[in-house]
Amino acid sequence: MTRLQLSFACWDYDRMHALQDGRVRPEGVDLNFLSLPVEETFYRQLRYQEFDVSEMSLSSYLLTLDRDAPPFVALPVFPSRVFRHQSIYINTASGIERPQDLVGKRVGLPEYQLTACVWQRGILAEEYGVPVDSVRYFTGGVEEPGRSEKIALNLPDSVSVTPIGPGQTLSAMLADGELDAIYSATQPSCFGRVPTVRHLFEDFAAVEKDYYRRTRIFPIMHTVVLRRELHERHPWLARSLTKAFTRSLEVAYADLHHRNAFKVMLPWLQQHLAETLEVLGPGYWDYGLERNRHVLETFARYSHEQGLASRLRTAEEIVLASAADSFKL
Repeated sequence: MTRLQLSFACWDYDRMHALQDGRVRPEGVDLNFLSLPVEETFYRQLRYQEFDVSEMSLSSYLLTLDRDAPPFVALPVFPSRVFRHQSIYINTASGIERPQDLVGKRVGLPEYQLTACVWQRGILAEEYGVPVDSVRYFTGGVEEPGRSEKIALNLPDSVSVTPIGPGQTLSAMLADGELDAIYSATQPSCFGRVPTVRHLFEDFAAVEKDYYRRTRIFPIMHTVVLRRELHERHPWLARSLTKAFTRSLEVAYADLHHRNAFKVMLPWLQQHLAETLEVLGPGYWDYGLERNRHVLETFARYSHEQGLASRLRTAEEIVLASAADSFKL
């Protein structure tokens, strides 16, 4: 059988290295691995569907499911997960001292539908009493002017979202006090340079660990999508890819435990790993549907509540459950 030749666009994650260097190969597939920044991958895939397989924003993917002909199917594979309390920045000159002080404030977002921002708004509403529609949002590039939403939105009138000017950036506006806060996945350059620009949660690691202990949510940022027409033409492909992604993840887990020569430049890597395992437990980055059901369905609820997704979706409607099934001996 001739092996399928497929393009795969993804960032340079340790959990993808074994696929990238050929130590792991999907059954029946040769992957042409394109290591691209996530913003570029999402832009090219959502606008032009340039890749057979790609990393994809969970939020953007969820919105494609509302189309008459959704272009992608998602595998139960999650290359990016991040706690996002750490990515809320404030200008203390605005009088913000605690999360509840965000009510009525001007908040910058790269895009309203950005996955990180959906998590941040959802957590602030659910945990701290900051309703999504109690804030005025301003969208645009954090460092470069001209950024716009990758997907057209149809938001309720109660949500105020205004694009910033063509020459403006969120970082400069936060530094100058034109914005009171930024929710983002990217640290603004004014942080560390402007004394009044701070984290909303100064001890964010402690806050994030407590959040996980209470909710068991390690937020998913990105999934992996396959072009729907490829999935329909080759029904075996999704499972083959998912098995390979899982094997590559297992290699990355093992690499973290190498003690004689660290593969990353962190001198106290083992201590950090031990602390992570103490909080999150073993298999904290595992793929699959059941282990991640609560996280996926919480995100889907946030997306719907915030005026993005047209309806609630179950985990089975979001990712291909069959791709992670396995036979038993």
